[in-house]
Amino acid sequence: MLPVIAIVGRPNVGKSTFFNKVAGRKISITENRPGVTRDRITADCEWRGRAFTLVDTGGLEPNSEDVMWRHIAIQASLAIDTADVILFFTDGREGLTSSDYDVSDLLRRSKKPVILVVNKIDDYSADKLFEFYSLGLGEPMGISAEHSRGIGDVLDEAVSRFPKGETEDMGSLKIAVVGKPNAGKSSLVNKLLGEERTIVTPIAGTTRDAVDTRFEVGGKAYTLIDTAGIRRKRSVEDDVEYYSVLRAFDAVRRADVCLLVVDCAEGLTEQDVRIIGYVHEQGKPSVIVMNKWDTVEKDTNTFLTFEKKLKEDLKFMSYFKSVYISAKTGQRVDKVLQLAEEVYAHANFRVPTGALNDLLIDAVRVSEPPSYNGRRMKLYYASQPSVCPPNFVLMVNDDTLLHFSYERYLENVIREAYDFTGTPIKITVRAKKENE
Repeated sequence: MLPVIAIVGRPNVGKSTFFNKVAGRKISITENRPGVTRDRITADCEWRGRAFTLVDTGGLEPNSEDVMWRHIAIQASLAIDTADVILFFTDGREGLTSSDYDVSDLLRRSKKPVILVVNKIDDYSADKLFEFYSLGLGEPMGISAEHSRGIGDVLDEAVSRFPKGETEDMGSLKIAVVGKPNAGKSSLVNKLLGEERTIVTPIAGTTRDAVDTRFEVGGKAYTLIDTAGIRRKRSVEDDVEYYSVLRAFDAVRRADVCLLVVDCAEGLTEQDVRIIGYVHEQGKPSVIVMNKWDTVEKDTNTFLTFEKKLKEDLKFMSYFKSVYISAKTGQRVDKVLQLAEEVYAHANFRVPTGALNDLLIDAVRVSEPPSYNGRRMKLYYASQPSVCPPNFVLMVNDDTLLHFSYERYLENVIREAYDFTGTPIKITVRAKKENE
């Protein structure tokens, strides 16, 4: 695994601004109020040829009695435990506070390499750093993350303290966990990881950022992306939640597979269908995870009733793959990664060109395309130039003659011949030119 740099400090000292600058894109949400970053946020980065994982954490308030602050402290402590190097951020404008001393005591006990960073030093002067020596963490480094000043010096110091002999990361299957608020996404992530990696409370909207976590099972590497719950637009009340939803959609776009978490007790709602539809439009293989199955009263037909309802509501993606679990009890959670691997393999399957042409030409003979203004589409040949999602290109006489109903017919023919369960497939028509 890559070496890990954790960014810790009290709230609103510029940790997320620094994180976004180093990551090269806005991953952590930044806003001028404490408590915006709650979970551990990670990004794979590189500096001077050295690859590493950067971890942003929620602000530490060691003496706070608030329930959410205590959860944030647990997450930050876990980040400290797993880090190879710790960047302790303080505020050069506000100066030292009692919380800074408390955090520095915590970091000293960790026995990890700690780099003291004094942020918000817009006009550098050595005398602005004097008071920070009292923390007993060595020489402070003055920077301005907002203006990108001193960031390179901090990274130089951090990579110089990496443990020797770290191994290169070999890549992983990226799995985005998406759904409505409070559907059990974070509970599922924690159960899969075997630790409280993300904050879980009965409060909807606890997760705000898209949280990436790498782990291995049976020698296979995965990255789970826990996302903020996606509510209807009119229900999004503030800027932070708006950006959280954008992060969730971004997580879908960069994922290899999506787990679409649905609350069984509530059933498939209109918003669930919208979210699933977005994943379908992005061409991502997916698994419908029906969570909280333990809360549903069952008889011999309960499962069939739920499956029938899914088929009715998800007619646009009849290829869906579902699993019924309880993230709370662990019931069938072990099947989730197995199904994610399965649908990803289906999305990467390539049909041999010869077999594809035999299949579709036979399908056209069995049922000819409908005529339009006395003209009928003629299929010359077909190929599959790409995967994820599988894309089938049909060379025809006129690309305007393929009716959507006949396209659906051809898709069904392909699906009956080959297992593309869990993944959308794309059919593209091209008019064959005379010289082709």
